[in-house]
Amino acid sequence: MRTSNRLLRLAVVGAAAAVFAAGCAPATPKDAPEATGEYASSYTVPAERVLAPLRGTAVEVAPENPSLAVKIDNHEEARPHYGLNSTDLVFEELVEGGLTRYVAVFQSSVPETVGPVRSIRPMDPDIISPMGGLVAYSGGADQFVAKMRDAPVVNILDDAGDPYFDRGVDRIAPHNLLLRAQEAVAAHADIPAPQQQFAYSIDQGTSSAARLGAPVNSLSLTFSPERFPSWSWNAEAGVYLRSQEGSADVGMDGAQHQSTNVVVLKVPVERGDVPFTQLTGTGEAWFSSAGKTVQGSWAKGTRDEPLRFVDASGFTVQLAPGNTWIEMIPADEGTIVTE
Repeated sequence: MRTSNRLLRLAVVGAAAAVFAAGCAPATPKDAPEATGEYASSYTVPAERVLAPLRGTAVEVAPENPSLAVKIDNHEEARPHYGLNSTDLVFEELVEGGLTRYVAVFQSSVPETVGPVRSIRPMDPDIISPMGGLVAYSGGADQFVAKMRDAPVVNILDDAGDPYFDRGVDRIAPHNLLLRAQEAVAAHADIPAPQQQFAYSIDQGTSSAARLGAPVNSLSLTFSPERFPSWSWNAEAGVYLRSQEGSADVGMDGAQHQSTNVVVLKVPVERGDVPFTQLTGTGEAWFSSAGKTVQGSWAKGTRDEPLRFVDASGFTVQLAPGNTWIEMIPADEGTIVTE
């Protein structure tokens, strides 16, 4: 009797185990959804940002024309200037007699006329070579012209009889030489566009100066007792407005010269009959964008390398998208006052 009951219990346990096992068995293939091997993602790859190489502004199509650097007179009798509010970059340098001249660089927008045009100086190959393209100037001392011709740029000289130059009738020589800039660029369309020279932020608010700098409404600079330009921040327009020797610096178009960025470099100057700014080296720098200024340093290795800008921590400075004026004041006598 005990044996029968034991057999009965074993039979019940076995049946229960069978039912449990059946419940845990995997579904048959016909119950599973059919695998397709395909996956549709909703992620969209962002479009690559295309920048104007010398401005850092976003464009649909990068301009393909070469850059044009023009040596510009800044004597009182050369003012007002033609075309400076169309520049991508302007470099101001010390020359003889405590005066200054500009290297004005155009690529994003090239005006019909630029000037007045003057002669080359020994530091200009260091400024212009990293961009390639064209350089236009009136002439210069043989040794300076030879250095410029040795640089990787196409030289356009009035003294050599090259075309594209005219004499204006509104002022006297040598302060009246004008360049037909659009015509010069169109005639050299086979020359490639420049490489990007500096780092740029997405907008003004993310520039290095805006993120790291202190509010500064004005920058007052001294090249010499004869030349002391200044810049004032115009918050409404989002630009710096330029003055020279206490008066608004106004171009032939009637507009005050302006810039999105103002970069001030303290540079060694070899004093002599012709001052020679030493750009291969390093020195102090101030970077102004969006109404703020941050201090850092500049460095340049060789003639063909672009200037490198870093902040006090050694990180690359990002300029705001837009045009830039680079003021190269002498390290020995130049001054900068911020307010």
